[in-house]
Amino acid sequence: MTHAPLPTASTSHYRDAPNRFVTVDKIRFAYRELGPRGGTPLVLLNHWGAVLDNFDPRIVDGLAAGHHVIALDYRGIGLSGGSAPMTVGEMARDVQAVIGKLGFTKVDLLGFSLGGFVAQDVALNAPGLVRKLILTGTGPAGGAGIDRVGAISWPLILKGLLTARDPKTYLFFTATANGRRAAKDFMARLQERKADRDKGPTPRAFLRQLAAIKAWGRQAPQDLGRIGIPVLVANGDKDIMVPTANSRDMARRLPDAELVIYPDAGHGGIFQYHGAFVSKALAFLAD
Repeated sequence: MTHAPLPTASTSHYRDAPNRFVTVDKIRFAYRELGPRGGTPLVLLNHWGAVLDNFDPRIVDGLAAGHHVIALDYRGIGLSGGSAPMTVGEMARDVQAVIGKLGFTKVDLLGFSLGGFVAQDVALNAPGLVRKLILTGTGPAGGAGIDRVGAISWPLILKGLLTARDPKTYLFFTATANGRRAAKDFMARLQERKADRDKGPTPRAFLRQLAAIKAWGRQAPQDLGRIGIPVLVANGDKDIMVPTANSRDMARRLPDAELVIYPDAGHGGIFQYHGAFVSKALAFLAD
């Protein structure tokens, strides 16, 4: 378990959670936390180029109703110091170090996209640290199409600039009416926080993280059979960034995995179906 239970968090909504910092090897890492203290904390790891303000507040609030939730900024991203690592392995070591500095000896991990790569590496490298694992919109090392994330993303990032829409509209959601509505709602949720917002990623950090993603997609497959803990795998059925086939592949290779595929949904399927996802995740995390 973790350290002795502490009082309940002072905030009940992610939009109001203060920015906090912890220093590891002279690097300052930014994080936010909310939810009741005690029990096994749930650490959230986010996508390529994401900062603390890119975590979906509906998902964080829903999970924090019964769990101590900690959202992290990677090194070199947002309010965290240092240079963004160019390998997933380095990011995983950072996450392990931050968890240790915060005083936890057992955590649950939820990784979305790049965060799912990092979460797998943490689970493999520190098997005693992770109790349960949630992998969303993500895939295994060497997974099909992962090294093409940049080739898929750049045209849609340009489309976002030309149409004055956030590129995640096209990258995370389908082009159907349901997908466009979900994208609009998601973007609005990301703007709910008004004060003390995080800093956006620098172009250099953005490109360094992309290099890490490409390297992950090209490295040799890992032995996912060594991850013996319960794992929840979730994705949309039309993920164009980390093709949905990777979610099915992971679920087959993990010894104790449950797979959820959301219909008419893309890379951001958990955002489109945030209510259903929170319910599923809470049930999965229950002791």
